[in-house]
Amino acid sequence: MKTLPLFAVLLASAHLFACVSSGTHKKTVAALDAERQANEENQKSIEALEAQLLSTTKDRGQLKSSLDDMRKAMDEMRARQAEQRKRLQEFSDLTKRFKRLTDAGTLSVKIIDGKMVVSLGSDVLFPAGSSLLSKEGQQAIREVSAQLASIPERKFQVEGHTDNVPIKTASFPSNWELASARAISVVKTMIDNGMPANRVSAASYADIQPVNANDSPENRAANRRVEIVVVPDLSSLPGYDELQKMSN
Repeated sequence: MKTLPLFAVLLASAHLFACVSSGTHKKTVAALDAERQANEENQKSIEALEAQLLSTTKDRGQLKSSLDDMRKAMDEMRARQAEQRKRLQEFSDLTKRFKRLTDAGTLSVKIIDGKMVVSLGSDVLFPAGSSLLSKEGQQAIREVSAQLASIPERKFQVEGHTDNVPIKTASFPSNWELASARAISVVKTMIDNGMPANRVSAASYADIQPVNANDSPENRAANRRVEIVVVPDLSSLPGYDELQKMSN
């Protein structure tokens, strides 16, 4: 019976990676609905095993220990299901907020490594080799800022990315400085348009996290981007309190 908590471990390993437009959002919801259904089937299996133990186990001490293990596994599974439903709702809300900009091709909404990301092409925001937002870029960031600022109790990290074409100027000795300057420019514009300064930060990734191989003009253009990451709220994850105690 010591292997029963593996149900919870297996459930925790599920991750969703998706680029969302109006055409793919329904597929995302359908996939998560199927995952929830699988979770419900797993819960029924655990309950069936519990009933079997009650009818067959004679050692009451062993029975109590086994039941405690199963109840713990079920509690962890329910907590993860609740967190899953919460993230699905947040993701759905985020895609609705940016439907106009997504349909216009200005940005895309993704889930990367379990984090919700609003991705904007640098070519839409900046002139080539510059960190000064274009007029169209300023308008896009103003609209994005207004939507993100209205999401309560969330923080955001603005990440600058470039292609692998090196830059070497007085202002930008390398792609690191260019990506950093662009991220900071977006952060400042967000703050100027109502985003509280304590809810936003900037980071540079230069060319080390491409989304495509840098083997064509189109792929390099896709790699030149600014991503606004919704920083996950780890306090809602199962086991967070125990981790906090360990770190203190």
